[in-house]
Amino acid sequence: MKIVVIGGTGLIGKKVVRSLLDLGHNAIAASPSTGVNTISGEGLAEAMAGADVVVDVANAPFFENQAVLEFFQIAGKNIVAAETAAGVKHHVALSVVGTDRLPDSGYFLAKLEQEKGIKEGGIPFTIVRATQFFEFVGAIAQAATREDVVRVSPALFQPIAADDVAAAVVDAALGAPLNGISEVAGPEKIGLAALVRRHLEATGDKREVIEDLQAGYFGTFVDDTSLTPGANPRLGSIRYDEWLSQALAAR
Repeated sequence: MKIVVIGGTGLIGKKVVRSLLDLGHNAIAASPSTGVNTISGEGLAEAMAGADVVVDVANAPFFENQAVLEFFQIAGKNIVAAETAAGVKHHVALSVVGTDRLPDSGYFLAKLEQEKGIKEGGIPFTIVRATQFFEFVGAIAQAATREDVVRVSPALFQPIAADDVAAAVVDAALGAPLNGISEVAGPEKIGLAALVRRHLEATGDKREVIEDLQAGYFGTFVDDTSLTPGANPRLGSIRYDEWLSQALAAR
């Protein structure tokens, strides 16, 4: 099949494109760096000509509330229009576990708006909601740091390796449209603060980690149900300690 991967040069997109190519499909990495811009529409029609499936794993390049909302709204409309014109049979989108449970977060509201546009767009679809990636635990610590003290909620989450997310997205792209949502998560639940502490200790970072119920998560309050999947999610096979060991060895 011809499969267009929007955001195909990013963390997940590169892995998805590589896997699809290895399986013998014609996978096209579509991003501004390859001449495809979902905001201006540049290159969209050409990329999607003859496409069977479109996979959207792109993320907004900024996180200010209004800007990220407009990004997903505009990109979503342009993608649906191009898919409709090209006769695309299946739209697969990567979203986030907790999107519908964190209304105080501008980013999650924007992702919810993206999902709404997909559902109303008329193209058969599958939305894959993933938990937070192992690759971003360091960024969580950085965002929560004030004067070398890291205040993080002890709320449970179930982070996952990017490789496992990409595998779930590839399987969705090669399967029949669900016209619904599937969830993918890591193999183990752990508290945000506990995992940040483990990460900093393993990397020799001396910052102090303090558990704080009010610390929130990128500006919104979370509890044990906010960032964990519902019943029967697909579980990744890579555990955090295994991933971290490999990441440190690759430095």
